[in-house]
Formats: sequence, C-alpha cells, structure tokens
Amino acid sequence: MPRLRELAGSLAPWDAVEWMLRLALAGIFFYASADKIIHPKDFAVIVKAYRMLPDPLANLAALWLPWAEVVTGVCLFTGLWRDGALALATTMLSVFWLALIVNYFRGIDVACGCFTTDASEKAPMLWYIGRDALLLALALLTIEVRRRAGASGAAVQTD
Repeated sequence: MPRLRELAGSLAPWDAVEWMLRLALAGIFFYASADKIIHPKDFAVIVKAYRMLPDPLANLAALWLPWAEVVTGVCLFTGLWRDGALALATTMLSVFWLALIVNYFRGIDVACGCFTTDASEKAPMLWYIGRDALLLALALLTIEVRRRAGASGAAVQTD
C-alpha cells in the first residue's frame, strides 16, 4: 500500500481524478469483454440481431470487438497511448449507444450484448440506452478531466 499512497500523493488533483476515471473505464471494458470472449457464437447471434451488418461482417465484428475492448482496457489501465485509448473508448461507446437508439426507433428489441451474451437477460431498450449514455458521459468526462490535467500541468511548468 505505501507504493499506492506515494503514487496518489505525487499526482496533481486533476491527474488523480483522470487516473481514477481511466481505471473505472478500463474495468468496464475488461468486464464487457469477458463473456463475449468466452462465448463468441452467442455474441455473434446478438450482433446479428441488431440487423446493422451483413452476417459475415457481424461474425467478424463479434470476434474482434471483445479483443478491441480488452486492448482499450489495457491501454486505459496502463496509460499507454492514453489519448488514443480514450478516443477509441469514446468512439466505441458512441457507436454502441447510437446502435441501440437506431434499433429502438426501428422497433427492434435486442438483448444489448454489452456485458453478457445471455439473450434471456434482457432489459427494456430504454434501460440500455440510458446506461450506455451514462457510460459515454463517463468517457467524455474522462477526456475533459484529461484536458484539464494537461492544462494545469502546463501552467505549473510555466510558473
């Protein structure tokens, strides 16, 4: 624990907030990828149910998407390519959210597939849309805090 206290103590306030938000996002992406990696066929069925991609592309997306989530989570967790990982996380969350909204207005009620491949664990579409909006807001907040952390760091260096 002393090492963690040293790390936390050496961070400026915005840096510490950004670090915690990145860890939260990383955890979400790790958790989201696990069941999809374990059950790729079930996830492919969910991706096809969105009716947004032809079957071959839906299968391909079902295979690579969970691994993209893992890589994004690793980068968010470690800080490696931090800005790119934040941009990718925000892009993925935006696409997921928009896919839910499009299907809601198309009248297609899908199992989200966000955190489980069990299609029987289905909630109302508005629940998924609201939850994904909060996840997207978390990513956008992390970007804003990252911007402020960078701005405060530049101000300290010029003083």
